[in-house]
Amino acid sequence: MTGAEGLRAHVVVQREHFVVDVSLQVPAGATVAVMGPSGAGKSTLLQAIAGLQPLDAGEIAVEGRVVDRVEKPRVRTEPMARGIVLLGQKPRLFPHLSVGENVAFGPRAAGVDARAARAGADDWLDRVGLPGSGDRMPHELSGGEQQRVAVARALAASPRVVLLDEPLVALDPETAGDIRRMLRDQLASTTTVAVTHDAADAVALAEHLVVVEAGVVTQAGPVREVLAAPASGFVASIAGVNRLVGVASGGSWRSGEARLTSADAASRALAATDGAALAAVFRPGDVRVDGGVAGPNVWEAVVTRIEPTLVGVRVHTDAGAVDLSLTEAGGLAIGDRSQLRIDPVLVRFVAA
Repeated sequence: MTGAEGLRAHVVVQREHFVVDVSLQVPAGATVAVMGPSGAGKSTLLQAIAGLQPLDAGEIAVEGRVVDRVEKPRVRTEPMARGIVLLGQKPRLFPHLSVGENVAFGPRAAGVDARAARAGADDWLDRVGLPGSGDRMPHELSGGEQQRVAVARALAASPRVVLLDEPLVALDPETAGDIRRMLRDQLASTTTVAVTHDAADAVALAEHLVVVEAGVVTQAGPVREVLAAPASGFVASIAGVNRLVGVASGGSWRSGEARLTSADAASRALAATDGAALAAVFRPGDVRVDGGVAGPNVWEAVVTRIEPTLVGVRVHTDAGAVDLSLTEAGGLAIGDRSQLRIDPVLVRFVAA
């Protein structure tokens, strides 16, 4: 990633069972998404950047100015002085202040006179889709409306960096979609780090994705490129694809008796070195249950779990998942052996 420096962070924090050691570089005005399993260290990362979690080592700089560095003498500024705001899952509005006074709080704390701060608050409430709501109290708003006010309050303070810690996770899908679109519009020119568990958030909000597992970065790059070539089972799960690990053999992917070929030129190039660790990536919806004879792109699997989906069932096997209609899945049971088939055009290989 290139561009003027917005946020540069190397965060090292000792956790009970592992060390969080993550480096981030976010150009000014860009958004980076951070994803990872629960307990991987994502919230620790944000809290350290915000100044709420002491560093054990590392350095944090905002727009080229170091705001936290572990050395002697220790360099550290308080959260407000960093120009960083953190938005979490709960809006945490001041219950005794009106909506408008909540939004005006940051500017007033920075010395803006009351009239100008209130005018700015009204403008921000317009921007987040709550015009004319300044006189209402937080308890009069829905959860989605409160989250919109929290966004307005954060941005009214003119932060240099915005940190989002899964602010949509507690909202219903329709409300989350509305606020996701609003965030994309309002954060278009703000340096942002967005922790999320939802690939839709990453695709909608960010240009770059960083995956953190057990405290370290395991994959990073443009969002769609990371999701298309998952380097771990976790990334494959959030991307909604199968990732089967095997080795390159004779220009194809092999694991035991199963062999898959790919029509993709880059995939065939990866498979050209016999013995190289290789993962086959494909969508469950592209797999078919095949009763034919064994051969390339046909492999045997044992059903391990069957779960309903909105349009049918997902059949999990010991060699990948398959999306089937109710009719196609009729009669399948846990423990059944099935032959699966996929078109080489629908398979990609990535280095494992």
